[in-house]
Amino acid sequence: MVNLGDVFPDFEAETTQGHVQFHEWLGDSWGLLFSHPADFTPVCTTELGRFAQLQEKFEERNVKLIALSCDGVESHLKWIEDIRAHFKVDKFTFPIIADEKRELAIQFGMIDPDEKDATGMPLTCRAVFLLGPDKRLKLSLLYPATTGRNFDEILRVIDSVQLTAKYKVATPADWKHGTYCMVLPTVKDEDLAELFPAGVEQHTLPSGKGYLRTTPCPDQ
Repeated sequence: MVNLGDVFPDFEAETTQGHVQFHEWLGDSWGLLFSHPADFTPVCTTELGRFAQLQEKFEERNVKLIALSCDGVESHLKWIEDIRAHFKVDKFTFPIIADEKRELAIQFGMIDPDEKDATGMPLTCRAVFLLGPDKRLKLSLLYPATTGRNFDEILRVIDSVQLTAKYKVATPADWKHGTYCMVLPTVKDEDLAELFPAGVEQHTLPSGKGYLRTTPCPDQ
């Protein structure tokens, strides 16, 4: 299991785009590693189709995509044909890792113990790992095998993590890119004008504590 802030382990794997050394493949980009229980399964097919449809959205955010499924490369390649045909996508540029022995799935805590395949083997859950250019884990989402991912949420949290890595802000509940942000409690009042030229609103609360400060989204 990899904890938030840890350097994500480097690994080698065979993929639909050849042999990959993970850290070398990632380079200076952000990365999104996401796992699937198996090829030719209904929910996984909808997810990979959605990733293919949204590739440009991830490219705009400098995020490289790489999938993992517990089948072989030849199976993955045939599955991609189904996905491209059903979702009518010509572009499918990201690799799918072959993890037939489930070694990577086990190493990274991707196993769903409550869901099993026809042979009784535990299925891989729907893990999402967001990695920064420093190779550290910035975000971890774990969905059970029976629940498909929410792609609006995945893009939303990438926007939040990238924004808060650059500015001294946090994003509130239900935040969407471009809406107001919270000023970090560690920011001193004397530094507000320099850090937030668009202004800061300090909210009055019954406690009298001045911890609730908002500012327009700083990258707008």
